Amino acid sequence: MTYAIDLWTAPALPIAGTSELFPVRRVFCVGRNYVEHQKEMGGDGREQPFFFIKSAHALVPQGGSVHYPPKTANYHYETEMVVAIARRGRRIAARNANEHIFGYAVGLDMTRRDLQQIGKDKGRPWDFGKDFDEAAPCGALAPAARIGHPAKGAIWLTVNGKERQRADLADMIWSVPEQIEYLSQYYTLEPGDLIFSGTPAGVGPVNPGDQLHAGIDGVGELKVTIAPPL
Repeated sequence: MTYAIDLWTAPALPIAGTSELFPVRRVFCVGRNYVEHQKEMGGDGREQPFFFIKSAHALVPQGGSVHYPPKTANYHYETEMVVAIARRGRRIAARNANEHIFGYAVGLDMTRRDLQQIGKDKGRPWDFGKDFDEAAPCGALAPAARIGHPAKGAIWLTVNGKERQRADLADMIWSVPEQIEYLSQYYTLEPGDLIFSGTPAGVGPVNPGDQLHAGIDGVGELKVTIAPPL
């Protein structure tokens, strides 16, 4: 069997403390999963969870330089805990969800907010606002076998040394096991799937030259510099 074009390198994240890589299949993202962020985006409480998808090729493993994307004038950061799935499952009960998790990382759900808003206003998909080149910087995975399953602890972000986001993982409206339970009613979760588990309040715009430093206590950190557009 041969392919008509050359195969690309499979998207993958490094695993902290090892030389191994975690291959990435799909990237699911939950929206409005912290109360204060839900309020700043127009929500009013514990809404039913909803998800959107980013391409695995939008990942920027370990962060570093991320180019300001085209066709936007309102480019935002969203700091999130990323959950890596290692065991296949469907209709997973929340009480069993941790059995399917390989580990956790710090990620940034970068967003072309103006294009996302156009989608909202016109009842169209969010793809142009959420899924684009370099839209998902992500740090190394910390295996659950080493750090356990974080349900509390600070999640934070600074831009040019000034704090912009700070909350606690315990502030999630829908916990990670609840997210897995809900999502697995609609999809068969597969090894290699990632879940970006939502961002706290304080999202905002960045520009070329800005330096982002995100972290989650007990999980890791991620640094990104916004480079000029290509």
